Amino acid sequence: MARPAPEIPSAGQGGRPPARRAAALPACGWGESLRRYAAHLRQHPVRSLVRWAIALILLDTLRYLALPPVAYLTSINPGETAMMELRREAFEDAHPGKEWKMRQRWQPLERISPWLRQAVVASEDDRFYEHHGFDFKLLWQAAERNWEKGRLAAGGSTISQQLAKNLWFSPERSLLRKLKEALMTMRLEWWLEKDRILEIYLNVVEWGQGIFGAEAAARHYFGKSAAALGKREAAQLAVMLPAPLKRSPRSPLVQRLSSRLMRRMY
Repeated sequence: MARPAPEIPSAGQGGRPPARRAAALPACGWGESLRRYAAHLRQHPVRSLVRWAIALILLDTLRYLALPPVAYLTSINPGETAMMELRREAFEDAHPGKEWKMRQRWQPLERISPWLRQAVVASEDDRFYEHHGFDFKLLWQAAERNWEKGRLAAGGSTISQQLAKNLWFSPERSLLRKLKEALMTMRLEWWLEKDRILEIYLNVVEWGQGIFGAEAAARHYFGKSAAALGKREAAQLAVMLPAPLKRSPRSPLVQRLSSRLMRRMY
């Protein structure tokens, strides 16, 4: 038996088959996407949780791979810091052929005057032993001072934040650098005891041209070890820290600021 011939679509205008209409596309706005995602979560809660967990682990791994290690600082002292490298390169650019001489001598915390330890904490971060890396009250006070002066005059950084900046970062001001600095501050607080953070800070912080750390500063300015510093000498060194290349212990500004600081020391 012969098969019936297939139906041929009727020709449209000009003898051509009628054009097919495009299928209507579903709306794909944010609202529809969120509804679909919520439905997926309800249908596959375990699978969704596993995906989120994997994503978080990957993000955390990438974050740690992109940032310097911290755990070794619990028992090993840091070498050349980012700040030291910056000063060395600036000197070599300004004085080609000359060797940059850095003065630094590491001292454990117990061999640094208690007066200096107290003065630096009182001057730079008086809630150092209370916060976990960030002092939001200090940040708010700094923001108010900046608003009153109409410019960025006060930073509000804690000792932990300053240490992270000194150890690893350039002074560039960018959102990415501030984010990395915050992450490294949290890692310092996680891995290190407060006294260890203070010990590293007092040994790497800048106290003048080529002068880093309390021991080098004490010998350069007062001709004595960091352990032998008295109350007034400690206060003078502490108030130099916001501008170590511009201030000296015998300047009128430092004398005035150190006298105020001494009244807060006990």
